[in-house]
Amino acid sequence: MRLPRPVIPLLLAAALLGGWEWAVRSGRADELFFPSPLHVLEWAWQGLLSGELLSATWVTVRRLALGFLIGAVLGVPLGAFCARVRWINDSLGLVALGLQTLPSVCWVPLALLWFGPEESAVVFVVVMGTLWAVVVAVRESVLNVEPLYLRAAQTMGSGGAHLWTHVILPAALPGVVSGMKQGWAFAWRSLMAAEIFVVILSGFGLGSLLHAGRELLRMDQVMGVMGVIMLVGFLADLAFFSPVERWLRRSRGLER
Repeated sequence: MRLPRPVIPLLLAAALLGGWEWAVRSGRADELFFPSPLHVLEWAWQGLLSGELLSATWVTVRRLALGFLIGAVLGVPLGAFCARVRWINDSLGLVALGLQTLPSVCWVPLALLWFGPEESAVVFVVVMGTLWAVVVAVRESVLNVEPLYLRAAQTMGSGGAHLWTHVILPAALPGVVSGMKQGWAFAWRSLMAAEIFVVILSGFGLGSLLHAGRELLRMDQVMGVMGVIMLVGFLADLAFFSPVERWLRRSRGLER
């Protein structure tokens, strides 16, 4: 018998709670370092009632959206130019490949020296984490456009901006969307690194709560913040990336 879809998460949650209870009672787990899921939910509820959790989530989402938007707006045209202009590909393309592998936390010292402990320092780290991932993904997507499409369009007189808007970008769009999704994931990692190491008096985000939970040995707070981060990422994918990906598959006849 096939279980209804909403029942499956409930069964998993019940199994997790039962497994934790058995581990604590049998002495195989320490509640200080492995808090009960009920304790984590209790912390989250108290955070919602006090407004601390909602305020931190709003600050983090605002920084994330701004940094991701700047990185994506800069990364898409740069990646396209890298793919179509040889000298840009030989210079910026190689730099982008190297910078993409650079851990996001490496940008934090530069951000602090250039901007100080300000909001702009956090946004800069998010932009740097997003930009190079988008550049590399868009570059590869444009390079993988079928050459036959380009020759056919040029034979029929297409060129310049028309070739870009009617041939190259539509053909590369699935890869561009995948690159944006990858850039979103890199933006999250960059933001958490920035919020943990950069103390900003203008607003404490989820990374600051995560760091405070570690300092105070509040593992329920640490796991609660991790759950909120996962929830926000899931909702963002559900609200934006998944509909766009479904539309792309349907427009290309890959999904009914």
